Amino acid sequence: MSSTETDTVEGRPGAEMSTWLGAMRELSAAATSAAGLAELLGQIATTARALLGFDFCGVLIPDSERTRLIVAGWSGLSEDYVDQVNGDRPIRLDGGAPSARAFHSAQSVTIRDITADPEFTPWGGAAQEQGYRALISVPLIAGGRTLGTLNGYYMPVHTFTSTETERMTLLANHAAIALTSADRLDQLRTLNRELREQRDALARSEEIHNSLLAVTLRSGGLDGVAHALSNLIGRPVLIEDPLHEILAVAGDSDSLPDSDLRIQSAPTHDGSSRPVRSADGSFLVSSPELDGELVARIWFPDGELEPDPMTVRAVEHASMVVSLELLRARTAAEVEQRLRGELLSEVLSEQADLPETVLRRAQLLGHDLSQPHDVIVARIDRSAGVPDKMLRQRIFGLISDLATGQRFRPLAANIRDDVVVLWTQGVPVPGGGEGSAAAVAAAVHGALTRLADGVEVTVAGVTPGRQTYAEAYRIVKGALSIAVAARRTNTVVTLEDLGVAGLLLQLDDPALLTAFAARTLGPLRDYDLAHGTELVSTIRTYLAHNQDRRGAASALHIHPNTLTQRLQRAEALCQMTLADPAVVLQFATALTVDAVATGR
Repeated sequence: MSSTETDTVEGRPGAEMSTWLGAMRELSAAATSAAGLAELLGQIATTARALLGFDFCGVLIPDSERTRLIVAGWSGLSEDYVDQVNGDRPIRLDGGAPSARAFHSAQSVTIRDITADPEFTPWGGAAQEQGYRALISVPLIAGGRTLGTLNGYYMPVHTFTSTETERMTLLANHAAIALTSADRLDQLRTLNRELREQRDALARSEEIHNSLLAVTLRSGGLDGVAHALSNLIGRPVLIEDPLHEILAVAGDSDSLPDSDLRIQSAPTHDGSSRPVRSADGSFLVSSPELDGELVARIWFPDGELEPDPMTVRAVEHASMVVSLELLRARTAAEVEQRLRGELLSEVLSEQADLPETVLRRAQLLGHDLSQPHDVIVARIDRSAGVPDKMLRQRIFGLISDLATGQRFRPLAANIRDDVVVLWTQGVPVPGGGEGSAAAVAAAVHGALTRLADGVEVTVAGVTPGRQTYAEAYRIVKGALSIAVAARRTNTVVTLEDLGVAGLLLQLDDPALLTAFAARTLGPLRDYDLAHGTELVSTIRTYLAHNQDRRGAASALHIHPNTLTQRLQRAEALCQMTLADPAVVLQFATALTVDAVATGR
């Protein structure tokens, strides 16, 4: 044999080794590239087919639930075959398929002729269509963990030698290392992406914090918060109070809900400021609160996608700032109202002209009490769902709005359960023409009835003549008490409307009223006190129902016979008969006078 032939013969192993090394380098390069898993698995199958001469090759890996093996990369196999194995004929890991056995045993499995292996029967049809008879399945093992199997297929019957199995195992081991490297790189890329996202989130969070902090530091108010939030989330924003009064708007107002929609679609408050969908699904709403009480709602349009975490964070942060802004405003308003309440209480307790010290205190608070004022009193009956603090704040804001443009503001404060207003005489109210007490009372009634659903307001007013503010307040308060007792509520009450009661209210000496009522009703009161009966209230209800015994008995929740017995007892005690119209008038007047004198 010549030296050339020897070199050729001796050179064959070197050439094959070079081919293998080149293939291994390509797999390693693919594992460290940006290629996806499917591309890498396909390259492993192609490499195995080229190096070992298989007719077909496939790489099988467990599915996400690790219940079956799926063909994830292949070379030479048809799409129909892959679809059948992955869909109609799954290779279950708890079954006896060659690939499942190789996966669990971590040992190579060879089949010389699949038609002679009963375990392969479920895939026999697909194999026949693909056209192979022999297969080898080698586990992909790295770090003691089986990642999948590398399968090689021959079209004819084939007996696998130990050398072929060793080469297939060598390639499978290298492929497993490549898969592990690719997986580690993918984890690293994921980690880097998450770190970048966290970095961006921190930067965005800092931007949110700085933007809203700047609003707070410069006292930008709710308008500033709304504009800052609108810029941060790229959507228009509306802030309203729990009674649906708009507090601030930023951005395109046409994209924001109107009053009716906000009332109908406001979500139920669950104690969280995280934005939730409105009832109609068109908007997202955040609900700031203070001490567990809802204080505002932040509305913004719903986008095509769910709000991202940064949008949610911005809204929640803005919700906290809104709460702080409202707390600051509420605290200032409460201090101001306390000072005004103390001033008004002192004014209404003076039985003569106001002293100079009171006038100076009033001027410091923006009120000129050196000028004559009308006395207006409003009694408010609210439903249980209306927040008390929010209602009070809105009340005084609405009253101040009535005097917009005036140099001095009306003095308004809570006195017990009533809202008392001293309004400069002659100062007009919006739509009221001249500033008479009746016009001011009507304007106050109109403003306060718009507070919220379920709020009823009864208002009375008087222009003091020679009376002091204390006397005028007694008259107006008495008028309200009589009107409410007669169920004339949610309206404006005048002294003229009350007839004789209105005249009695204007008596200079309330003691005369008390004496008259005591003489007429005294025997009944004494009996009620001694026996625990209710003769006075029975007479009052009987007369209020126009002497209709059945109606009065129903109102008192007693039998008509019981009512008759009570009336007879009252007649006997007073030595009068209710059949006499004069007696009826006397009782009615005494009850009215009693209400006037006692302020009930």
